[in-house]
Amino acid sequence: MTIPSTDTKYVGIWIRVSTEDQAQGESPEHHERRARAYAEAKGWHVETLYDLSGVSGKSVMEHPECVRMLADIREGAIDALIFSKLARLARNTRELLDFADIFREHDADLVSLSESIDTSTPAGRLFFTMVAAMAQWEREEISERVAASVPIRAKLGKNVGGQASFGYRWQDNQLVIDADEAPVRKLIYELFVEHKRKKTVARLLNEQGYRTRKGRPFSDTTIERLLRDPTAKGERRANYTKSLGRGKAAVLKPESEWLVVPCEAIVAAELWEQCNTILDEQRTSRKPPAKKAAHLFGGLTFCHCGQKMYVKSNSPKYVCSKCKNKIPIVDLDGIFHEQLKTFFFSDEEIAEYLLQSDQQAAEKRKLISVLEKERRDLQSEMERLHQLHAEGEIPTKGFGERYRPLYDRAEQIAHEIPKLQAELDIQQINLTSKNEIVAEARDLYSNWPNLPFEQRRQIVETITESIVIGANDIEINLHYVPEVSGPIPKTESNGKSATHQHGFMAAMSWMREG
Repeated sequence: MTIPSTDTKYVGIWIRVSTEDQAQGESPEHHERRARAYAEAKGWHVETLYDLSGVSGKSVMEHPECVRMLADIREGAIDALIFSKLARLARNTRELLDFADIFREHDADLVSLSESIDTSTPAGRLFFTMVAAMAQWEREEISERVAASVPIRAKLGKNVGGQASFGYRWQDNQLVIDADEAPVRKLIYELFVEHKRKKTVARLLNEQGYRTRKGRPFSDTTIERLLRDPTAKGERRANYTKSLGRGKAAVLKPESEWLVVPCEAIVAAELWEQCNTILDEQRTSRKPPAKKAAHLFGGLTFCHCGQKMYVKSNSPKYVCSKCKNKIPIVDLDGIFHEQLKTFFFSDEEIAEYLLQSDQQAAEKRKLISVLEKERRDLQSEMERLHQLHAEGEIPTKGFGERYRPLYDRAEQIAHEIPKLQAELDIQQINLTSKNEIVAEARDLYSNWPNLPFEQRRQIVETITESIVIGANDIEINLHYVPEVSGPIPKTESNGKSATHQHGFMAAMSWMREG
């Protein structure tokens, strides 16, 4: 039994094919189909397409489609961008570094199919690490100049970065009220004073058909953020937070560095204060936050009946409250550790997997080559028929009967080749830096007992999808594990056997970071 993930990645497809490339047969439609097939194979949702067909790669940052793409990244409308190769994204090195920096800052991923780079995978994230190292010196050099300019721009009422608060928009570098969003922003305060519940306010807004700027339903988190923002009462804060880097929450600067710039208010100051007083009272009356996980596999361990298993107070076992199934903590810890050894130290399975992967890749490349040759032959025959028809050698009726089957087959091939290429892309990306990953994995097994609990817990959360405790066996489901044929080994412990899939697990960057 595997507990499925409910996370969905929203991605965009970047198409930039020069007129010269198109003349050589690399059509925008071909690149789009290949990217869509890759996204489909990964279970991702294609949110939008950025089409820069025929645009020079010398500089694309100012192109409207690029501006739209970067806005979607900053606003969270997409989580990743798929493109055929890095040269299609940018040929200008400086722009490529800028792209990587923006994607890192907003925790978004770059997927380059030809270079087998997918930064949603740990091996692919090494790309971000290398790019960050190249750009570090430049960031440090300009950061002081940028920081010095922020207070000056803020005092002048100009935009110092980031999107305008909901209910406002930037116009000619000045913050003005948005006529469409402002009434909704005001309604949020009025509903909260009436109901005093953030979730109720979100539900009422959604039922009335209102949506966030990104077109998504309102949540209680969004409602609180908007209620807390003093911009609505005419006080826009600037220079009050400091970024700590990718994946980390911003922190507040000392209040002495804050700048409060007057702007046009959407609600009265009294209404804003009333709402925030209610929020403050609710926060002080809340129960203390839940404790951090006290056990290595807490929250990830399930009974075969589907219920989560917990360790009760003063109990040495994970227990299912429904069917009373249980397993000692020490046994599960030992089984997981031994499974890491079995998983990584099977050189025969590793060699077999690599051999199968290479064979499968070779077969796909051969099939793609055959289909491409057939497509060229079909194109030549179709052009020949066109010429004969134009010269009157083939009547219209006869032309259609002979031309249509060729056209249908060409269309079929045009859809089949990108699908095969996407399958090959996934396979190649999964094998990226395989030797390094295996070496790190073995280091992880050896050092596991000496790692601090918090680091082991973090690794478990990263690499483990679920652990299912059966009546007589244990199923350990790990992320990033390709399927491999052959028998599944068993490790006996306390009368229960532990099973898992063999393959490569690309989640070992923790050893480098630790």
